[in-house]
Amino acid sequence: MVILLSISTPEKTKEPVMNEMPQLTFEEVTTNENYAYLATKRLIDLMGALVGIICLSPLFLLVAIFIKAEDSTGPVFFKQKRVGKDGETFYMYKFRSMVCNAEELKKALLRQNEVSGPVFKIKHDPRVTKVGSFIRKTSIDELPQLLNVLRGEMSLVGPRPPLPDEVEKYTPYEMKRLSVTPGLTCYWQVNGRSNIGFEEWVYLDLKYICERNTFIDIKLILKTVLVLFGSKDAY
Repeated sequence: MVILLSISTPEKTKEPVMNEMPQLTFEEVTTNENYAYLATKRLIDLMGALVGIICLSPLFLLVAIFIKAEDSTGPVFFKQKRVGKDGETFYMYKFRSMVCNAEELKKALLRQNEVSGPVFKIKHDPRVTKVGSFIRKTSIDELPQLLNVLRGEMSLVGPRPPLPDEVEKYTPYEMKRLSVTPGLTCYWQVNGRSNIGFEEWVYLDLKYICERNTFIDIKLILKTVLVLFGSKDAY
């Protein structure tokens, strides 16, 4: 697969998102679709997801107890339709971190969106519960997605899967994010997360798609482990 990726050099007066913002324009980049790499990637996904679910099962139980203790009427898990590779939709799983009617309340909060582009995020979202605030900051709420990894709907490493209504607003350039299997973590997760604008977020995802290999995947997995100890950029 050939991806045309053209990004102009940022102005000197503009604060870069990360220390290695592109200084050159990429004219033509080939995505790594090597069979050996993809087979290795799937093997790492299966092993990582299985080991993760087994080792973290006590944590899963503890989180479930706390979620139910704060709000006994709501479910422990939250499933949401997301868009995966080549536009295929699937249900992504999370620990519930918001009140039960969060989706209904979202419409009234749209004007408070703090992220550029089609993405919706608020740093102090009033819909987030007390337990939800903690599991979001530590990224524990994302751990049930290991089930999505086992099912092959997601990978341990890849662009985060967007919502269908976000994809409807994508430009052809942004649609390139959907050319590979989405993942639990990627460059965005370890380089600022919610403090990064949507344009830079897309760039980082395309950068991964163009550069991905087994070494980069393992490196990103190890870096992401640090997020479990808390990230000021997660909300």
